[in-house]
Amino acid sequence: MHSLIRDIFLRHFKGEILNKLDDSAILAKISEKYTVSFTTDSYTVNPLFFPGGDIGKLAVCGTVNDISVTGAEPLFLSCSVIVEEGFETAALEKVAESMSKTAKQAGVEVVTGDFKVVEKGKMDRLFINTAALGVSEKGVETGINLIKPGDMVIINGYMGDHELAVLLARGDFSIKSDIKSDCAPLNGLIQNILRKSPGGIRFMRDPTRGGVATTLNEIAGNASFGICLYEKEIPVREESAALCEMLGFDPLYLANEGKVIIISSKEAAGGILSEMKKHRYGKNSRIIGEVVGQPSGRVILNTAAGSRRIVDMLSGSQLPRIC
Repeated sequence: MHSLIRDIFLRHFKGEILNKLDDSAILAKISEKYTVSFTTDSYTVNPLFFPGGDIGKLAVCGTVNDISVTGAEPLFLSCSVIVEEGFETAALEKVAESMSKTAKQAGVEVVTGDFKVVEKGKMDRLFINTAALGVSEKGVETGINLIKPGDMVIINGYMGDHELAVLLARGDFSIKSDIKSDCAPLNGLIQNILRKSPGGIRFMRDPTRGGVATTLNEIAGNASFGICLYEKEIPVREESAALCEMLGFDPLYLANEGKVIIISSKEAAGGILSEMKKHRYGKNSRIIGEVVGQPSGRVILNTAAGSRRIVDMLSGSQLPRIC
């Protein structure tokens, strides 16, 4: 995916904003007082409904979170839906109701959209594209360029629940589990910590496809610093860890839809962590690593056994169509 984006799309859609490859485009020139963030995403999850969520909830949460990690407050959403001929209207209404409920929870408004039908057999049931606009006051700045050795890496809770919930919902394994997707809008949590420590946050990103490992590799990839993770501090549910061991998955690479990675200054990390734990989506927050000077461009894991290993970028997909 990363190679295709760089080799095809970046080559044709050249531009200073796009070349940053952030989750959202930061459009600083629009207003003298505010910075506008803009993003778009498409959702093809299979199955459409899974424990803890559905494609509608996922679309709203994923797009809201992509705006939020830029430091902006999401305000408006678009919703474009493509369905296969014969798709059940009851299921379509259920998806729309879920999107409406999640948008209200996040405090955003769906203001425009589109609806298309394609011939039966030409697609798999239903796909959604959403776009969003958000604003932040000028002076709220985050970016990879602000990250320094000594900074801390924080996550707001357990990893991997979303991908495992989707996997089990497909019914390919005779496994019963209570694991639910972590799908959630994180704008409230993020705005809280921005108000608490506006200058202490260096960078934020939501670890969706490819999980925490891939996200951290994207951050460190061409940088003058590296990232060291502490395996003992990485939060994974016992049930999730057991499933990963059974199925041969690494929790570090599992997709999440209600998680944010925050890189903060060492001085601000304690206050940020305390504030996160007050929020419903941050009760299990942990400091899971730190930024180091060497090895630069690498993510290293200090294992529970006392050894060290390189954590590489995910080269394929452990499970397709999880978002």
